[in-house]
Amino acid sequence: MRRLRDSRPGSAVSLPAVGTLVNEPAYAELVKLYGREQVVEAIRKQIAAEREGETGEGAREDAVAARLRALVAPRLQRVINATGVILHTNLGRAPLARAALDALAVAGGYSNLELDLETGKRGERAALVSDLLMALFGCDAAVVVNNNAAAVLLALTALAKGKEVIVSRGQLVEIGGSFRMPDVMRLSGARMVEVGTTNRTRASDYEQAITPRTAALLRVHTSNFRVTGFTESATLADLSAITRRHGLLLIDDLGSGAAEPVGDEPTVAESLAQSDVVTFSGDKLLGGPQAGIVLGRGEGGVEAVRKMSRHPLARAMRIDKLTLAALEATSRLRLTGHADDLPVERMLRAPVEDVRRRAAMWSVKLAERGVETRLVEGSSAVGGGSLPEHGVATILLAITGPASRLSNALRHGDPPVIARIEKDECCLDPRTVQKGEDETLIDAVERAARNIQR
Repeated sequence: MRRLRDSRPGSAVSLPAVGTLVNEPAYAELVKLYGREQVVEAIRKQIAAEREGETGEGAREDAVAARLRALVAPRLQRVINATGVILHTNLGRAPLARAALDALAVAGGYSNLELDLETGKRGERAALVSDLLMALFGCDAAVVVNNNAAAVLLALTALAKGKEVIVSRGQLVEIGGSFRMPDVMRLSGARMVEVGTTNRTRASDYEQAITPRTAALLRVHTSNFRVTGFTESATLADLSAITRRHGLLLIDDLGSGAAEPVGDEPTVAESLAQSDVVTFSGDKLLGGPQAGIVLGRGEGGVEAVRKMSRHPLARAMRIDKLTLAALEATSRLRLTGHADDLPVERMLRAPVEDVRRRAAMWSVKLAERGVETRLVEGSSAVGGGSLPEHGVATILLAITGPASRLSNALRHGDPPVIARIEKDECCLDPRTVQKGEDETLIDAVERAARNIQR
C-alpha cells in the first residue's frame, strides 16, 4: 500500500464525495453487476481507506471493483483432500456418493417431501428415510435429526427430563466445538449421575447408583480417544442385563456409527443387539450427509423413538429436504449392496497396492513435467473422531522442495489442494483423492512447484 500525498508540502488530499463518484461513468458497469447499494458501500470503504492515507497501486475504480469481487466471491470452495484423513472435519467429513448428489438435484426442486402420492394427503417426511434405516439395520423404529449431538440431546430431553441418567466418568467426552457431555445432560434437564472412575467402571457401579428416579443408563462410545493401561469397563451386555432387571432404558451413543466392521469400532448391529436406543452420525462411517440418526429396538425402543418424534425439540432439530435426500440415497446404496459406491468405503477398503500404483502414476507424470517426487510408506487416518488409533497403510507422494512453501502454494491454487507435511516433506496421500481428480491434482502440483521457483 502507498500513501496519498498532495504535491504541496503540508497540504491534505481533497477526496470526492461518495454520491458524486457513484454517478461517474467509470462505475456504471459496476452498478449493473452488483447493484447501486453495494457499489456505494464499496466506494465509501475505499474513500475511508484513502482518508487514512492508504490506497491500492491502481486507479480508485479498480480498488472498488476488487472490493466488490471479494464481497461476492464464493466462500465455500471445492478442495482436493490429499491429507490422508478420510473423515476430515475441516474439509466436510464424508464426501457424498454420486447417487446422493443426484438426489440433491431432485430435492432442490418441487418434490413429494410431505405429500403422500398414493392418497394425495399430507405425508410425513421422516417416512421417506425411516423405513430404509429400519430395513438396513434391522431395527423397529427410526428418527433422524440434524446431527448426533442433537440426537443425544433429544433423547435425554424426551426420555429423562427431570430424572436421573447414569453414565461412567470415563465416558464424559467432549464433542467437537467444546460441546461436552455434561453440558448436553444439563441442557436436557436430566440429572447426570457419574459412576466409577476415569479408567475403571464396573457393572456393579451402575447397579448401585440406581434409584427410583433413574430413567436410563447411558453408554457413550469414546470414539475420539482411548484410555489404555489399567482399565476396566462394563460391557454393553452387562448394562443391558441391568436395565432389563430394573425396567430402565439403555441409550447407546455410538458417535461414528459403523455400518460394517472396521478396526475395533463397535457396529450399529452390535449396539442394537443390546440397546433400546442407539444414536450415531450420518456423515462419518455411514458415508452420508451430516445427520443424527436414532434407532430403536424392541418395545422400549419403539416407545422411546415415538416420544422423541413427538417432542417439540424434534421439529427444531429436524433435517431439511437436501439432507433427507442425500441420506435416503446413501441408505439405499448400503441396503442394496452397493456400499462400494460410497467414497468413504472405497477409501477405507482400498488395498495399499492400489494406492501405490496411483502414487507411482502421479510420480511418472510429474517427472515428465520436471517435478521431482518420491514414494514413501505412510499411514492414512480415519478421522472425524473415529478410530483414533487405527491407521490405514498407505503410500505417500513426497514432493521435492521446501515443504511449507509447497503446501502453501498448493492450498492457494485453483482448486486448492490440501497436502500434509511429514518429516519436513510436502506429501500427498492418494487414498483420499477422489476418482477423477488425478489430472487436476497433477496440474496443481506442477503449478505450485513452478511458482515457488520464481
